[in-house]
Amino acid sequence: MPAALYIESASAVSPAQTLGAGFPDALPLPNTNRLRCIEPEYKDFIDPRLIRRMSRVVKMGTAAAIACLREAGVTMPGAILTGTAYGCTEDTEVFLQKLIAQQEEMLTPTAFIQSTHNTIGAQIALLLQCHAYNNTYVHRALSFEHALLDGCLLLEEGAAETALVGGVDEITDTILQILQRFDLYKNTPAGEAAAGYASPGTIAGEGAAFFLLRNTQTAKSICRLNAVQTWYKPADLAAATRAFLAAQQLAPADVELVLLGKNGDIRHDGAYDSWKNLLFPAAAAAVFKPVFGEFPVASALGTWLAVQVFAQGRLPAPLGPEGPLRPRNILIYNQFYGTHHSLILLSAC
Repeated sequence: MPAALYIESASAVSPAQTLGAGFPDALPLPNTNRLRCIEPEYKDFIDPRLIRRMSRVVKMGTAAAIACLREAGVTMPGAILTGTAYGCTEDTEVFLQKLIAQQEEMLTPTAFIQSTHNTIGAQIALLLQCHAYNNTYVHRALSFEHALLDGCLLLEEGAAETALVGGVDEITDTILQILQRFDLYKNTPAGEAAAGYASPGTIAGEGAAFFLLRNTQTAKSICRLNAVQTWYKPADLAAATRAFLAAQQLAPADVELVLLGKNGDIRHDGAYDSWKNLLFPAAAAAVFKPVFGEFPVASALGTWLAVQVFAQGRLPAPLGPEGPLRPRNILIYNQFYGTHHSLILLSAC
């Protein structure tokens, strides 16, 4: 992992009111097992003439990216890195439906062109007229982390001074129906699941979060990004976590707040509790998926929440401990159905 870098801004479109409204005092728990994004007025971020040609996920990602740049006061990033597992599924569905309905004849290429996973990053670059490094990572539940790592490496190498890094995924009706066949989602309301309703399945979510990274500290720096690491089915996550912290010259006792990706699924949530109780018994703990839902790049929303803690010094109810929070170090631990695991370490400037 590269040397520490700095986050200057963070913006998110999510199932909570997180874009353009500041950090909310409380985040409601919707009474459904599917959480859809509360979308902003897109014309505030995108030329209205272009909006009608964009799919929903492209609009979400583009609005979050533009808001992030505005917050940092940056007009042109040195690189654009995007992580997405599902990509532009809405356009993919449109193309496949026309493929069947029109018997593979007289197909318009627009939906196919806009169905590729890199459409979001490409659209951001087109709007900004940015010709810098632009890459999209499609690594399932580690897509955002790998985009983040790529941005960090670019900055450390001096290839760019700033990097716009984000994670974006949507949940469509078709994707929801397919995944429900595998018993991935609950049939109970999300509020019950977030309150500790122990049963198999989780809550479907979606969202877009972008961050502006810089290789030097400035007056606008909110926090440091110290390290990112990923594992696939680790044999001993506790030992891996200790090694991860030791590489940053930290001990588990130095972490004051852990953000957990618990999602209400009784089959996997116990792993979070065991990990936290073993390594960080004295640390405060908070969760982020009860209001954002479960999706492959949900860790991007968890990272957004951590940045807000550094910026605002508190957590909105009901995600974690009430009252002022001034942690020196925040560790974000996310896992996806027990296979893909990641740690992201942020520290106060």
